[in-house]
Amino acid sequence: MSTNLEVGIVGLPNVGKSTLFNAITKAGAEAANYPFCTIEPNVGVVDVPDERLPHLVEMYKTKRCIPTAMRFVDIAGLVKGASKGEGLGNKFLAHIRQVDALAQVVRCFEDENVTHVEGALDPLRDIEIINTELCLADLDTLEKRLERVQKLVKTGDKKAPGEMAVLVRIKEMLDQALPARRTEITDDDLLLIGDLNLMTLKPVIFIANVSEDEVATADDNKYVKIVKEYAAHEGAEVVTISAKVESEIAELSSEDAKEFLAELGLAESGLDKLIKASYYLLGLVTFLTAGVQEVRAWTIKQGTKAPQAGGKIHSDIERGFIRAEIVSYADLVTTGSANAAREKGLVRLEGKEYVMKDGDVTHFRFNV
Repeated sequence: MSTNLEVGIVGLPNVGKSTLFNAITKAGAEAANYPFCTIEPNVGVVDVPDERLPHLVEMYKTKRCIPTAMRFVDIAGLVKGASKGEGLGNKFLAHIRQVDALAQVVRCFEDENVTHVEGALDPLRDIEIINTELCLADLDTLEKRLERVQKLVKTGDKKAPGEMAVLVRIKEMLDQALPARRTEITDDDLLLIGDLNLMTLKPVIFIANVSEDEVATADDNKYVKIVKEYAAHEGAEVVTISAKVESEIAELSSEDAKEFLAELGLAESGLDKLIKASYYLLGLVTFLTAGVQEVRAWTIKQGTKAPQAGGKIHSDIERGFIRAEIVSYADLVTTGSANAAREKGLVRLEGKEYVMKDGDVTHFRFNV
């Protein structure tokens, strides 16, 4: 199992984070109706569903199948003042810095039996509390770096002016309690400030957590509409999930889960929606390797060239790369076998500049 992506699940206390985490990872993290139930972050690894893998297993008559995977980190509920150490803030913020993307759970259901840390349901306020705390923490980190870079500028350091310009742009955004991701940041900028691990620079998915009764008609939920409107300004994805439904799905077999989803009028689980949104958000694609020994999925960034994709499997492949023998999954399935695809001229030999595509079934030729 190759883990390529780590998503931190964040939100206020009692919005359904741990319930959702338990459901999608079946990790058994404690979920209870009181704040700070989660102190150390719980981590769960989830196989990424890929309907192509079973077909390849059947085609190559192999029993070994290894999907790619995602790590979900359940980070404790943040509260006002977390950036100043309120609750258990500083510790939790450190955990957030390590993940690739954030999934912010926003409560969009009313239930008098589940307390709200702010006393009343208000998704927009909840989102802004989290954003403000992350912005304040990032601002503190950035100001310390800015102070050091300003001194370097005075010494005539050549790189310092460029870095200072980026830091000043981001600071202007953070000063308004707006996340750094709203600033236009280039790849060159990231080379200068990427090591800061700014939390508000990470891509975000909003998870609108609705009641079981509303999961099939969530678009009509007034709170979900508020979350979507906010997310549009962020350029962020919104995934509507019922943590309660996901909990029930987690207890079912694959076939029973399909039937249950159909009864609710759902085409897929919340987990599948979350994974797809995460892949889209981070610009990820999956290539495949297949043979009699095993069928396996590998996740890479869009734009990755063949040698670097081979390096995901083993560094020797990248170092000694000669050619990549590639057939698209669609062509492989249409023709029925690798030999048939080869006879029809659908198997290609690609060189070092080839950019990998989603669904490329690949055999790497290398020599070290």
